Amino acid sequence: QTPVYGKPTDLLSADLGAFLPELKGKSLHGRVEGDKFVPYPDRAALEKTAPPAPVLAYVHDPVDVFFMHIQGSGRIALDDGTVLRVGYDDQNGRAYVPIGRVLKQRGELTEVTMGTIREWLAAHPTEAQAVMNENPSYIFFRTLGQEGGPIGAQGVSLTPLRSIAVDKSLFAYGMPFYLQTQTPALNRLMIAQDTGGAIKGPVRADVFWGYGPQAEAQAGPMQSKGSYWILLPNTVAAALQ
Repeated sequence: QTPVYGKPTDLLSADLGAFLPELKGKSLHGRVEGDKFVPYPDRAALEKTAPPAPVLAYVHDPVDVFFMHIQGSGRIALDDGTVLRVGYDDQNGRAYVPIGRVLKQRGELTEVTMGTIREWLAAHPTEAQAVMNENPSYIFFRTLGQEGGPIGAQGVSLTPLRSIAVDKSLFAYGMPFYLQTQTPALNRLMIAQDTGGAIKGPVRADVFWGYGPQAEAQAGPMQSKGSYWILLPNTVAAALQ
């Protein structure tokens, strides 16, 4: 009963750097109402009133769609046995708010993982949508081909346990990182190929684990401390010192 929307026909974006050089890299999302450019509706409004957008599929569980919004991509098993792959196309421009933090602040959760959030939403069906609406960010998808991983912000297919998402305001896509984490222990070369609304700051990276039950079991509880080293050519590294 839950639609997975493509990009709305009235969703527009404005590159602020085209107006002011000091705002390079920043943008706004919205729509035109009359003669004004206004913010695009938030999640609560979009759940109440459908946007002018194509429906790519209908999914049984609204919680699954919500987490697909957080991940930015997904695989939808259709009734005829085929799988529809969808990836990020655009978003409503609203800031991402983690509902795990909301539930923890309310005293509903002590440990915040994908699993504990799912369990709480399942145990509180009458409150679930209101809690999910605490995250005003809303993602619109596009269909992908049958092969390869989801398409990251770099525009290339992500590779399990080799692709990471970083703060795009600090790092360029394609940069190699050597990553070490504690639990689970990872010691490997990674490539910055994606970003996300919750990935902020110089010491934050999200690992792409792949898809399926095993990947979900590994990714859901991961909040590991760790370190990474950015690998640069000597000439570039010298110029930065």
